[in-house]
Amino acid sequence: MSLSQFMEKRTSFNPFVIGLTLFFILLLVAMILIAPEQTQSLLNQAKAGIFANFSWFYILAFSIFLGFLLTLSVSSLGNIKLGSDEEEPEFSFLSWLAMLFAAGMGVGLMFFGAAEPLTHYLSEITSGAPEHRQQEALLHTLFHWGIHAWAVYGTIALALAYFGFRYKLPLALRSCFYPLLKDRINGKMGDLIDIMALLATLFGIITTLGFGAAQLGAGLHQMGWVSENSFGLQVIVITVVMSLALFSAISGVGKGVKILSELNLTLAFLLLVFVLLTGPTLYLLSAFSDNIGNYLSNLVQLSFKTYVYEQEHTAWFSGWTVLYWAWWCSWAPFVGLFIARISKGRTIREFIFGVLVIPSVFGILWFTVFGNTAIWLNEGDAAGALGQMISSPETLLFKFLDYLPLPTVSGLVSLIVISLFFITSADSGIYVLNNIASRDKSLTSPNWQTVMWGLLMSMVAIVLMQSGGLANLQTMTLMVALPFAVLMLIMCFSLWKGLNADKKYFATKVNPTSIFWTGEKWKERLGQMMNQTQEKDILRFLKHTALPAMRELRQELIGKYNLSVEIHALLEQEEPAVELVIQKESLRDFMYGIKSVGREVSEQLINDENLPHIQHHTTYEPYTYFFDGRVGYDVQYMDQAELIADILKQYERYLSLLDDVGQELMAHEQTELAE
Repeated sequence: MSLSQFMEKRTSFNPFVIGLTLFFILLLVAMILIAPEQTQSLLNQAKAGIFANFSWFYILAFSIFLGFLLTLSVSSLGNIKLGSDEEEPEFSFLSWLAMLFAAGMGVGLMFFGAAEPLTHYLSEITSGAPEHRQQEALLHTLFHWGIHAWAVYGTIALALAYFGFRYKLPLALRSCFYPLLKDRINGKMGDLIDIMALLATLFGIITTLGFGAAQLGAGLHQMGWVSENSFGLQVIVITVVMSLALFSAISGVGKGVKILSELNLTLAFLLLVFVLLTGPTLYLLSAFSDNIGNYLSNLVQLSFKTYVYEQEHTAWFSGWTVLYWAWWCSWAPFVGLFIARISKGRTIREFIFGVLVIPSVFGILWFTVFGNTAIWLNEGDAAGALGQMISSPETLLFKFLDYLPLPTVSGLVSLIVISLFFITSADSGIYVLNNIASRDKSLTSPNWQTVMWGLLMSMVAIVLMQSGGLANLQTMTLMVALPFAVLMLIMCFSLWKGLNADKKYFATKVNPTSIFWTGEKWKERLGQMMNQTQEKDILRFLKHTALPAMRELRQELIGKYNLSVEIHALLEQEEPAVELVIQKESLRDFMYGIKSVGREVSEQLINDENLPHIQHHTTYEPYTYFFDGRVGYDVQYMDQAELIADILKQYERYLSLLDDVGQELMAHEQTELAE
């Protein structure tokens, strides 16, 4: 069996996508194993280059994502549903919010909950009195974990859900570019999009595995179960956790994973409540309110701040904010696909509110409870001992719990929570990787592919950690997230284009002139519809249909009702037109006009073999225009009697307005015209 036959029959892989991805990853691993020092030097240079040249881009891109979502939420586009107009949400509002709440939890919150605020508090990024430094420390932490992170997730989730449920395209990243690429999303352009998404997601998950392994090892050491948190222990942790994740993925025990996820969420919430109640409770509740206000009041400034005027802080800015922004980009396909799957039937406005607000508020609560308590303990009972451990954040959480009641119980609960987050993240990550790499998103991936992804992630995580620790994992995330951030900006434009086309499509009503149609002339109507009208056809319509109809009506209005009526035949001008004008002494004249309007035809319609009648790049239509500037409509399907009826319909509207606002408005305008 040839390789191509094997790929076709025994895998769900897209050969081009998986081939280039594996080539890049195996090349990286080989370089680290063969020339570790040179590779380390290259990675450091790449990291420094990105920090020096593209930090501004990350900051600006994330602000664009947030601004884009907020703009959609307040515009009329926010009313569009993620699905058909009749679609009802798959989950109740409260259940949906609960799942968003669960999506906001992860290994990262456990790893950085106490460590990051304390680190900022003791760094040069904060200054002044201890209270002010504490407030600034929480502000920077909340900025990293708040609404900007969820704006990235929300952007990609919205695009996936919209094109998946509204356009009925596969729930895949390449589908998000349909308005720009059309059917080319199924070709090499779509493959390149999948490769970028695959690499970003892969290294984002691997980085999380590295953090989780380091913290689990630290927890086992702190509990006294192992002598030290060595690299070998972390390899064992990764192996055991990935084996459990593979067992979960292969056995298909989805219900069991769901139960474990719900149990994990419950345990994490209980841990949060435990720290709140055993720590300085009233102080934390007050700090929670203060942290929300301080975060919101500084949000705009921080959204665009690149520390160009504070060069002494650029190293901190690069090592924290820019790395976080890259990490969120790499996690966006993973979290975005989960959010998209549960959001069918929601309006865009409801979706944006839920995704941006609910997880962000929970993040503020989490870091207030753990971060403020850690700083409070460090300045009190710990006497600076916690601050001495900020260089090993994986250990700090367990040391932090030692200063609270029942440290053994809370430490054990933390280990369980981290382990379950670790397992469920790896399990879900494997599913997403299989989805992105698949040639057909509806195909079920064979079990050996699941094992392959597990082994690949474990191998790369171990090799990168052995050569340079967590810093190497962060560097790779930083490198692959940069092109993906560019891709996401293009995705925003594609989504905007798709939404506007959607609005125009569903807002377009049946041609008002069709109310005159009967079944008597259906063949004639069909013949007209199947003819791409040109300017000569419109001139013929104006001369042989519109002008005779207007003359017949003018004769009746003058002869029987003694009105002053004029007809203007403007057939020689650039846009040929005819007008019927009924004059009034004190008011603006009534005018009903028809003009030839050209409209560009897309290349796609011209090349469509199923539309052989469309051959010209421009088509022409006879469009009405009125005395009051209203938008007109196409009247090419009307005969003389129907055209007279339409003119009278507009004249009847004109007369009815004379007794209402129209008289005052039109009299005022007539005076201005006279002056």
